Amino acid sequence: MTALNVRTSDRPDRIDIEVAGELDLATAPKLEEELQHVETMRPSLVVIDLRPLDFMDSSGLRCLLAADMRARERGCRLVLIRGRERVQRVFGITRLDEQLEFVDGEDDATLIGADQGRRSARR
Repeated sequence: MTALNVRTSDRPDRIDIEVAGELDLATAPKLEEELQHVETMRPSLVVIDLRPLDFMDSSGLRCLLAADMRARERGCRLVLIRGRERVQRVFGITRLDEQLEFVDGEDDATLIGADQGRRSARR
């Protein structure tokens, strides 16, 4: 059985979600449940930190893509902090790295800047 740890932190200006372990078919429902809970709080910015993630398959990708689509519908900004090479490769292969918003870290200027709109931080 694969393990996934999801830790959520509520900040004044955003909600951070750290995802660690393996995000796959068996564990994606855990993240999906947490994302749906966070969405009920109606934040303007949700930051998902993928740096501690060891592995992600298409189930995890689907979960993150669905969260991004729901965020757009609500006028919310969803930002992903880039993960390890093997995790980022999944986004690159599917070209979703061109659709989702990524930053290099929680102190990235595009994340903490005053303008909360979608930016050209996508790579």
